Amino acid sequence: MLHWRSIILPSLLSSLVFMASCNAQVPAATDAPAPVVQAAVDTAQISDYIVAALEDSRGDLWFGTVGDGVVRYSTDPAVAPGDRLRYFTTADGLADMVASSIVEDTQGHIWIGSHDGATRFDGRTFTAYKTAEGLHGAGCVLLVDRKWTLWAGTNDGAFRFDGTRFQPFAIPTPRIIAPSHKWVAGKVWEIMEDSKGNIWFGRDGYGACRYDPSAALGTGGTAFTHFTQTDGLCSNNVASIVEDPQGHIWFGCITSDFPPKREGGVARYDPSAAPRADVRSMTQFPDVQGLTGGDVYNVYRDRAGYIWVAAVGVGAYRLDASTAQGASGNSFTLFDRTDRPDRAQNFGIQAFLEDRKGTQWFGFSGGLFRFDGRTFVNVTRGGPWER
Repeated sequence: MLHWRSIILPSLLSSLVFMASCNAQVPAATDAPAPVVQAAVDTAQISDYIVAALEDSRGDLWFGTVGDGVVRYSTDPAVAPGDRLRYFTTADGLADMVASSIVEDTQGHIWIGSHDGATRFDGRTFTAYKTAEGLHGAGCVLLVDRKWTLWAGTNDGAFRFDGTRFQPFAIPTPRIIAPSHKWVAGKVWEIMEDSKGNIWFGRDGYGACRYDPSAALGTGGTAFTHFTQTDGLCSNNVASIVEDPQGHIWFGCITSDFPPKREGGVARYDPSAAPRADVRSMTQFPDVQGLTGGDVYNVYRDRAGYIWVAAVGVGAYRLDASTAQGASGNSFTLFDRTDRPDRAQNFGIQAFLEDRKGTQWFGFSGGLFRFDGRTFVNVTRGGPWER
């Protein structure tokens, strides 16, 4: 952060110069340069909660908030620095002031999931899709898959967009022993597409479900495969799913509130081990603080292939998935330092984005931060936006 700084040039000393030839006197100089004062930096937080992040095809950065709508930061050098940050709200046509998910479709439209439907932004106009358009339920998360199908998940389940309306997508319910959940049983916390084209759903109370579109189109295939605590998940509340470069699937799981259960954590699934009875396909990491028996709302993969695990109350772990073959925890590196500990007391990381320049942005319950390689640095409306 830039500090206030005033640069004051010292006044020129007055002097008298006598010319021997004419005994003339030169007047003292009085035109001292004016002080140069740097402009004030806006230190207000972008929002207290940053829960979604996207870099669009133009290179602009989008951040979803809770209560402040969606925020766009323009990286266009032609835009004056003071005009680069813009807030979009319900007054602009946004469906809701909560922006829980942000994606871009094949036409370059920005879709924003919210607690009351979703909104499409075509660059000029916002169009809301709510119950009347087939999309209902709070906490909307979005995915655009490789076939450019737009998926949505809410408290009421899963949906697919047919170009005009959202259509319900029924997911079977697995048999759960001693069921519990965090918010709403059946809520879709996460939608992810893996490298094989499978669509994964992280659900509240029902674990994870893998949908194989190719099996659904064929005969004799299993379109839906369920993964629960019985299979090795840390809980049946799966809030985040990501695939590493080796094809392993990582699940971020959270505790239950109905009834209360101290569970959750992170688990890694190895699809190649699944057919073998002598190899365990699901691995947990009980020796790593915060990765068992606690909330892991988010897991991410960066451009280098590292997996980031956001352990609430502990910090952010980064691991090299290529060496994480055991549960000893040696591959995990913990980062828990920030320049604003007052804004990251619980280390509630809600969003992650690595932009095309390699800058890693983290949305906290407390504001926006960027990672400098060792520390999470708070980014206010005034920055720092550049390295």
